[in-house]
Amino acid sequence: MIRVPQLRVVDEDGSQLGVMPTGEALRLAQERGYDLVEVAPMAVPPVARLLDYGHFKYEQARKEKEARRHQRSVEFKEIRLKPKIGKGDFDTKVRRAIEFLEDGDRVKVAVQFRGRELSHAYIGRDLLTRFGDLIKEHGTVERQPLLEGKSMSIVVASTHKAKSQQQTPAAGAGNGATPAEPGHAGPGTDTAIPPAGATPAPADGATSQVPAGGAAQAPAATATPGRTDTRRVPATEPGG
Repeated sequence: MIRVPQLRVVDEDGSQLGVMPTGEALRLAQERGYDLVEVAPMAVPPVARLLDYGHFKYEQARKEKEARRHQRSVEFKEIRLKPKIGKGDFDTKVRRAIEFLEDGDRVKVAVQFRGRELSHAYIGRDLLTRFGDLIKEHGTVERQPLLEGKSMSIVVASTHKAKSQQQTPAAGAGNGATPAEPGHAGPGTDTAIPPAGATPAPADGATSQVPAGGAAQAPAATATPGRTDTRRVPATEPGG
């Protein structure tokens, strides 16, 4: 509830109505059917606006949701080492940390001490220093080796942006080509494949050869199981 004596009032269209007592501003809001909302409480005098409070809250929530959707949440990963870790395990941990950093996450690298290992804390410090040198191309050390209880750790921030999801184009996309189906001519051709057993017509401009005697005698076709006779049958000249 507004408890200041005077307010600078802005109407529903964004026009300045000037400074007026709070009671008068409330009456004006009620007459116009709006709520009186304080939008700049730190100003002198405070600024209030006539608006629909329910719609105002809805728009605020929608903008906050939109902003959160465009923000990427940075995860905090942790990698644990032992003072007596082997070279192979150490290299594996380094590669894992690099993967986290390439994804844009922050990484905490900690060395766990047990029993009397704590008296040789310099071993853990040397491990963390070497670890930081190996990943320096992928992240920056925000916190130097710090001993907390039985654990010494560093914090590394990523210098990479989050990986974008690569979309693989579908086969044939981008060139507009459609693979030809079996038994059909490919695009850009007018050649038709005749059905099995049909007699193909001679090509344009080709001269049909007719044996002497006028009539064209078709050679006897020898049927072979599993094969189709593809020998050309001479055309008959008209009027022969």
